[in-house]
Amino acid sequence: NVEIDSFSSFCVYPSKAKLFVHGDSKISPSPPISIYPLPSALLRFRFSDSIAWTQVYRRMYKKGITGEVTRKWSHQAVKHQRGIVGADLATIAARRNQTATICSQQRLSAIAKAKTGKKEKESKKAKVRVDD
Repeated sequence: NVEIDSFSSFCVYPSKAKLFVHGDSKISPSPPISIYPLPSALLRFRFSDSIAWTQVYRRMYKKGITGEVTRKWSHQAVKHQRGIVGADLATIAARRNQTATICSQQRLSAIAKAKTGKKEKESKKAKVRVDD
């Protein structure tokens, strides 16, 4: 029965390890002394992800995976212009290409139209008040 060391993630074969009992009563097989830093690391209560030769560290910091090919994004999204509600693309392009004088004339005419509309509403309200 091959066990896996909880600290270093190495395989521990039968009769080739010592059992290490942690202070919190957690039992983990310790690989043979040939891996000399392991017992001292266990005794010093080091975290396995801070020790460079453990599998946990190597997985966490992606060591030794240079052979795998990651996907490369070779193209960017193409931007398209679209019309919005109430204005198609031709209308938007025409407004964008207008000169400043035309824009100012349209703005002034819109303001004048709004003012006349407001005066008409006020005059209608005044007539209603007079009639009552």
